[in-house]
Amino acid sequence: MKVLWVCNIMLPRVAEQFHKESSSREGWLTGLSEQVLTRPEGRNITLGVCFPTLDEDLLEAGRAEITVDDDSVLYAYPVKEDVHKAEIYDSKLEDRFKEVLRDFKPDLIHCFGTEFPHTLAVTKAFQRPERTLIGIQGLCTVIAQEYPADIPPKVWKRKTFRDVVKRDDLIKQRDKFIQRGRYEREAIHHAGHIAGRTIWDQCYAQEWNPQAEYHLLNETLRSEFYDGEWNYEKCQKGSIFLCQGDYPLKGLHYVLQAMPDIIEKNPNAQLYVAGNSIIKGALQKGAKGFLENLKLESYGKYIKTLLKRYGLQERVRFVGPKTADQMRELYLKANVYICASALENSPNSLGEAMLLGVPCVSSKVGGVPSLFKDRVDGLLYERNDTKALAGCVNLMLEGGDLVDKMRLSAREHARDTHNPEKNFKRLLEIYNKIDQV
Repeated sequence: MKVLWVCNIMLPRVAEQFHKESSSREGWLTGLSEQVLTRPEGRNITLGVCFPTLDEDLLEAGRAEITVDDDSVLYAYPVKEDVHKAEIYDSKLEDRFKEVLRDFKPDLIHCFGTEFPHTLAVTKAFQRPERTLIGIQGLCTVIAQEYPADIPPKVWKRKTFRDVVKRDDLIKQRDKFIQRGRYEREAIHHAGHIAGRTIWDQCYAQEWNPQAEYHLLNETLRSEFYDGEWNYEKCQKGSIFLCQGDYPLKGLHYVLQAMPDIIEKNPNAQLYVAGNSIIKGALQKGAKGFLENLKLESYGKYIKTLLKRYGLQERVRFVGPKTADQMRELYLKANVYICASALENSPNSLGEAMLLGVPCVSSKVGGVPSLFKDRVDGLLYERNDTKALAGCVNLMLEGGDLVDKMRLSAREHARDTHNPEKNFKRLLEIYNKIDQV
């Protein structure tokens, strides 16, 4: 069976072949591809992989055959696409995919995500919905609806100097997701099979394409998070960990508004924020004072205002992007992990924290309730209720038997949801079912 994957990143094996740097994003995809390429159960699959790039060397090469072992070869196909301009659809993508399809001759295609135009382009080029599988990650259509994330209207409408120069204010950012959502819904309409993992994504998939068959397929997470377990005695007491906070949807502003109530009961509370910093980008480029403020976008300016309003400048640490191993250490060091997003489907960061047994608090949004049970695996709160958020965090910071019981339940729940063997077997079942059509 020939299966063509359409991915958002270049896999490490492909990067090594082309002597390029591989992406640290979507690390779970690396593990899944290795299972297909090296496990005996995957021997009947010949795997081809398409990935977006603007690298002229890769595009000129056109394809690569990468020998994995005596029985397995990975076929790699770069396609020209600027993922930083995902709101723009280039019909030339369809021509490129037609070339790939003629060369590889897949029995089915599997698109990982709907966030980029390449998913629509390959479905239009293939035109075989009965053999097209789209895996849902996030949903741009709904992200656009929730993008403001309860920030004040004046912040939402404000255009800073940086926003004007870059023509990239918050409203324009939301509009880009609206456009991407149009491509997303059309792509789903062209697919006969949808893979998802929550009640939330299933509802949208069936609404947008009632004729498509929905397949439950949980994700296997990055391998680094299957080893080790959180220990209260070894964590930094009072430390709170947030994985991202560089745009409104990730909810950093909710957490900052909750911090005064958290600090009142936990005077040693500290917040650590990983990922790209919404306020430190200008500083990293050497801009200070007035110039730094000029380089801030509206949401960054709002975050700086909240930090000053609540006296949190010394309480919040922006630790920057981290490798998987570094993220693992940050989870284990934290007293509590928060998923504060205004919208998520099945956040991998929450799954990673659960796998490690870290006490978790999450907003009750999107697909989260399908993966994280309130008062069983941890605590859920309504996304814009910052008093409830503070109360949940304070309860977790107290520790004790109840917290320990919940975190252990979450760990077992995640080990089942993200079980590599179980999920790999399920993937093969779906492929075999589609191939019988």
